[in-house]
Amino acid sequence: RIGLLNLMPKKIQTENQFARLIGATPLQIELSLIRMSAHQTKNTAAEHMEAFYRPFDEVKASGEKFDGLIITGAPIEHLEFEDVTYWDELTQVFDWTQTHVQSTFGVCWGGMAMIWHFHKVKKHILQHKAFGCIRHRNLAPASPYLRGFSDDMVIPVSRWTEMQRAEIEAAGLPILIDSTETGPCLVE
Repeated sequence: RIGLLNLMPKKIQTENQFARLIGATPLQIELSLIRMSAHQTKNTAAEHMEAFYRPFDEVKASGEKFDGLIITGAPIEHLEFEDVTYWDELTQVFDWTQTHVQSTFGVCWGGMAMIWHFHKVKKHILQHKAFGCIRHRNLAPASPYLRGFSDDMVIPVSRWTEMQRAEIEAAGLPILIDSTETGPCLVE
């Protein structure tokens, strides 16, 4: 049972991308699409949201548990976390994961938001957008998360903010994938 908390504006494209990746496993996966309860999306038809997404309040009230939860990014990185209209509810999601989710994976802004919430590591605005296919290093080849990955890989990057290596390490968080050009990419 995998939940996808989709914060991206183009919900259908994002859910399809994740569904294709998750569907490539030989395991039988039950994918549940989740949305913020009070936030109304402007870029996806209300009929689609009603048919395929459950509000977080409903998921929380049901008491159900998940093997994994993916929290996507969102194109709001220029905002302070606390200025995001659904920040209070998102912090409830983060806290709820501690007792209802086996493993949580934050992608892009979602990952930065998790690190801020749990460890108070700041995000920093970049002077220029980090963009392109960037060479990264696997710093933890023995990690179960990186089993089968090469020591050197090219990863697409597109962001206006970063979390700095020294601050992540000071919080005691292992950096698993890193780039000398764009910094940490995968943090445990």
